[in-house]
Amino acid sequence: MYGLPEGVTLTQTLAVLLPIGVVTVALRWLPFAFVRALRDNQFFGLLARMMPVGVMTVLVVYTLLGQRSAPGGLAAALIGVAVTLGLHAWRRDSGLSILGGTLAYMGLVNLVF
Repeated sequence: MYGLPEGVTLTQTLAVLLPIGVVTVALRWLPFAFVRALRDNQFFGLLARMMPVGVMTVLVVYTLLGQRSAPGGLAAALIGVAVTLGLHAWRRDSGLSILGGTLAYMGLVNLVF
C-alpha cells in the first residue's frame, strides 16, 4: 500500500520523515537567527570582513595543488590566477574577474596545452 516496501507502514514513514523535516528547517533557520542576535558583535564583524579572503585563499591553494597532473598543469592554473588578479586590480568587479580567469584557464587547457 502507498508504494512502500513490505512491512513498512505509513505511520513509520511519517515518524521518520516529520522529525527530519523539522530538523532540516530548523538548521536552515538557525544561522539567520544568530545573525540578527549578533549583528553588533565586533568578532563577527571581523569574521565578515576576513572570511571571504580566507576562503578564497584556501580555494586557490587547493586548486593549484590539484593541477599538477591535470591537463595544462600548473602553468595554465597560474596564468588563470594571474588573469583573475589582473582583472580584479583593473576593474574591482568580482564577477568579471572570476569569469575572465576561468575563460583564460579553460582556453589555455583546451586550445594551447
